[in-house]
Amino acid sequence: MSLVLGPVLRHVGETTASVWVQTERAATVSVLGCTTRTFEVAGHHFALVPVTGLTPGSVTPYEVAVDGEQVWPQATTPFPPSVIRTRGGAEAHRVIFGSCRYAKVTDPKLTVQLGIDALDAYAARMAGRPQEEWPDALLLLGDQVYADELTPRTRRRIAARSDRHPDWPDDEIVGFDEYVGLYRDSWSDPEVRWLLSTVPTAMIFDDHDVRDDWNTSAHWRAEMNEKPWWRTRIRSALASYWVFQHIGNLAPDELASSADHRKIVEHDGDTWPVLAELADRADAEVDGEKGVRFSFRWDMGRTRLLMVDSRNGRILDDGRHLILGESEFSWLERQAAAPGAVDHVLIGTSIPWLLPHAIGDLETVNEIAAARPGWRGRLAENVRQAADLEHWAAFRASFDRLTAMIDRAAASGVATVTVLSGDVHHSYAARADLPGAPPARVHQLTCSPVHNRIHWFVRPGFRLGWSRAARRFAERWARRVGAPPMPLTWQRLVGPLFGNTIATLELSGRRAEAIFEQPRSSASLVERARLDLTR
Repeated sequence: MSLVLGPVLRHVGETTASVWVQTERAATVSVLGCTTRTFEVAGHHFALVPVTGLTPGSVTPYEVAVDGEQVWPQATTPFPPSVIRTRGGAEAHRVIFGSCRYAKVTDPKLTVQLGIDALDAYAARMAGRPQEEWPDALLLLGDQVYADELTPRTRRRIAARSDRHPDWPDDEIVGFDEYVGLYRDSWSDPEVRWLLSTVPTAMIFDDHDVRDDWNTSAHWRAEMNEKPWWRTRIRSALASYWVFQHIGNLAPDELASSADHRKIVEHDGDTWPVLAELADRADAEVDGEKGVRFSFRWDMGRTRLLMVDSRNGRILDDGRHLILGESEFSWLERQAAAPGAVDHVLIGTSIPWLLPHAIGDLETVNEIAAARPGWRGRLAENVRQAADLEHWAAFRASFDRLTAMIDRAAASGVATVTVLSGDVHHSYAARADLPGAPPARVHQLTCSPVHNRIHWFVRPGFRLGWSRAARRFAERWARRVGAPPMPLTWQRLVGPLFGNTIATLELSGRRAEAIFEQPRSSASLVERARLDLTR
């Protein structure tokens, strides 16, 4: 019996942990004496093993057995043992994060264009360091796989399929089987596979996990629904996201109370019909709400992470243009308003809250223009999709509500509130000055890409977007078309940094520091910027 993929260490609490695996066939999977049966999806087999009875603040090496046969760690490995480090006792935490990680390729020209994978280099460096220097969490903030920008290997794989429907596009993923191949390519890299086995990892999707511009507008959704293969595509995307990413984000009590999870793991035989129905509910809008909530919360000592689904949660029907529906935004506000004994609030959202000033104003201008009837609205919609004007500022009602929520959280006694994002293929840090002048420091930290090419127009475009001249021009334009003034101001402190990057948050007591690093070789990184978030 072989282990196809994993193990991936997911949610970790004080006495519990979750370990995700994909196996070759139906089996019983064991970790530290805790066992579970795999569930089947379209001929593939997965398990999320709930590990219980751990000691708070402990470090426990673990093995994975499938039907009683040890399959992890591998017989020969250059890496240290995989361990589970439970929460509890420590006041210091190290959190690494980033987004937009294209799978490794073998084509020499493309390899040069993509550069060194920052997560791979981090893992290689980490393997040679003592455990006390290892990160306590990894946050993957979107675009873990690229379903619409295929590697040469993936193109060859789908071209070789004799059972592929003739209506499916040759340059995009459509079926669940094809998504399974994408995740295998992304998570099989030896260094990254080991890192995922020993660092608790939280994940959220962005557009390329599904398709470029996913849910940017009602017009976009209508266009996609006309394509004969789209229903299969969105089902496959959301079903694979649930299997590979979502269930591992949830704490044991959340999984136990999830009717969807129980229905799938208790189902006899292939669960694809059950997952397809779940995907349909997740995609559909009913009375201004989505049928599945993908946003989630992690508590790490005195640090609270709120991960926001800023893609699938969008409400676009009936003239609405919102990042989240009412019930999901209310849930988010409740989590942010009751930090308790918390020093740091982290808000993960794949798309940035605070962009370069000019771009933020232009996104609001575009939202107003796209709502007009006739050719002006159609032109604005085309500009929105072509220029990717689809971040929080392009959903102005949601932007203002998020800003108000952050303002309240920053006044609740915490030391810092930090928004962590990716998507925009450059990295930067900005400090926010909120209308309530709360005592906590508030920052936007954006880290993107972890491993991807930078198109030629990105560098001058974002440098211009941060300039004072472009800011003044965009502000005047926004006021002229009737956009309300921004409810806050912000100042860029670091960046823009271009190229593959991994970012680190160092949290100790009420102190917080951010570090941006870029790979110098396949096993080393060079520090590009360091920022005290509490100064």
